[in-house]
Amino acid sequence: MPVYFDREPVRSGLPADGLPGAAPAAFDEADASCLTIGLINNMPDPALQATERQFVALLGAAADGLGVRLRPYALPEVPRTEWGREYVTRCYAGLDALWSSQLDGLIVTGTEPRSPNLRDEPYWGSLISVLEWAEQHTYSAVWSCLATHAALLHLDGIDRRPLDDKRFGVFECVRVADHPLTAGAPARLRMPHSRWNDIPEEALAACGYRVLTRSDAAGADAFVKERKSLFVFFQGHPEYEAHTLLLEYRRDIKRFLTRERETYPTMPRGYFDEATVAVLTALRERALADRREEILADFPTALAAATVTNTWRPTATHLYRNWLLYMSAEKARALERGRTRRSVGE
Repeated sequence: MPVYFDREPVRSGLPADGLPGAAPAAFDEADASCLTIGLINNMPDPALQATERQFVALLGAAADGLGVRLRPYALPEVPRTEWGREYVTRCYAGLDALWSSQLDGLIVTGTEPRSPNLRDEPYWGSLISVLEWAEQHTYSAVWSCLATHAALLHLDGIDRRPLDDKRFGVFECVRVADHPLTAGAPARLRMPHSRWNDIPEEALAACGYRVLTRSDAAGADAFVKERKSLFVFFQGHPEYEAHTLLLEYRRDIKRFLTRERETYPTMPRGYFDEATVAVLTALRERALADRREEILADFPTALAAATVTNTWRPTATHLYRNWLLYMSAEKARALERGRTRRSVGE
């Protein structure tokens, strides 16, 4: 069965954007091969629908015989435009619906930080309530990027540390631990990162986290902690599409040209080919000499889009396949325990 994106107002058929709608009658919640996963999509408005598409595609590639229903939820305090508020109100469930949901797994995305102290973010209280709920009501939960940093701060007081520059690009990582999530994964892998902060690996080790993949240049990539629910943390973005970093780099250049940021953005490393790097370097020199938004018209979108490839997708699919299999096995054990209790009770 494919992945079904179960939006609030869409209970059958295909939504306008073409994402598969609610699960058909064949989807059986009492079957361990059918998994219901919540997606708390905190991404900024321009990335809301792209993030939906990314996770539907990644989970669809990873499911391979498993049925997956993906249900979107929203934190009410995440800052949004009028369009964003209307969209999540129309298409996403609120937290009141989450508390009464029966989910096997949960994915919580990050968002752009607005405060140096995560506890000062307007959504902090809701995010922590989600964190505590997930431990009691899921087999496993994935925390992505900023959501990872918030979770570590709340759970163990591990604070992120600001980086001198944005950690941006596709980084070579190595598998450093054996775990069900990395079973069969390659010893070396590539993973995209895009963040302004980092978590010290020594702090993770001191608090009982197990690093699964890491990079000398990017630090800890993926790590886990066994709690009542298996918490999985990504500082990188395995869900990204081939062009995501390209579009983000173009956005950051625009912010420089419109003076929303003072420094010209660093080019994503390990991502563009030499010809594209040369064109983008020339564009940077022009922008620094003549800082006007009109220069963005010369950004080589077509050239770059034709050459970048999703080199991390096979590994990302493998990791998420293992995650789905882990939850399916945990669900099967829970269902068997329930049948045994009922049999004893009889």
